[in-house]
Amino acid sequence: MTTRCGFVAIVGAPNAGKSTLLNRMAGTKLSIVSPKAQTTRFRVLGILMRNNAQMLLVDTPGIFRPRRMLDRAMVAAAWTGAEDADITLLIVDARAGLTEAVREIVSQLAQRNRRVWLVLNKTDLMKRDALLPLTAELSGLLPVEHVFMISARSGQGVDDLMDRMAAELPVGPYLYPEDDLTDLPDRLLAAELVREQIFLQTHEEVPYAATAETESFQERPDGSVRIEVTIYVARASHKAILIGERGSRIRSIGERARKELARLLDRPCHLFLNVKERSGWDEERARLRAIGLDDA
Repeated sequence: MTTRCGFVAIVGAPNAGKSTLLNRMAGTKLSIVSPKAQTTRFRVLGILMRNNAQMLLVDTPGIFRPRRMLDRAMVAAAWTGAEDADITLLIVDARAGLTEAVREIVSQLAQRNRRVWLVLNKTDLMKRDALLPLTAELSGLLPVEHVFMISARSGQGVDDLMDRMAAELPVGPYLYPEDDLTDLPDRLLAAELVREQIFLQTHEEVPYAATAETESFQERPDGSVRIEVTIYVARASHKAILIGERGSRIRSIGERARKELARLLDRPCHLFLNVKERSGWDEERARLRAIGLDDA
């Protein structure tokens, strides 16, 4: 039997639907998702079997104009993911269209001479006639091999995209066991699920000024796991918001993250959260390495 295996990078502007698409294709949550932009901060690998192909899907942070060391590391991670890929999926929010952020990404991809497939997302929210001019304009700026119109949220068009990817990846042996879903360590997954709840349950600048690190991950004799996660925030006011009145917010964050983690790990989890104020954490190399980012 001829097998195929290769890397597929998912790139695009913040909030284009990259993580939603990865989770849809994988059939489970591998990358955290929220309605807010810049939720994903580092490369997440999803391992997906399709026909006789092993597709290694690389979800990358949204590409934007960086300001902080954290921002620069996120953007660097996105371009590194694209550089090593056999196929690059350029995800564009069809409703937002050809924004300045998309133009910048298109310009960078054109210089890199990669295999690019254009994937217009959220097309279920638009009339098809409105998509044709956008497709023509993007194709005029960047040579693309294929164009797909999908809805990552509903799954519309995603099976066709996956079938084509499986058929066009390079011939070669599988690089991971067939039952693996991701290379994301459980410690990092725990911290990410906590951070997802911070994005979902707080507002304004708080989610962007917070990070989560797993300090302890201990297996227990009864098969459960005890996990301690520290949340670092930039300001005392952010700490107060995260803790909430009489600890109500941090309890809610911990409870929802614990339930999601127990579902994904398929075992009981005991999750303990601690919130610390640490001004300038997003400029600390140690903090960036702890959340899976290289220095930038």
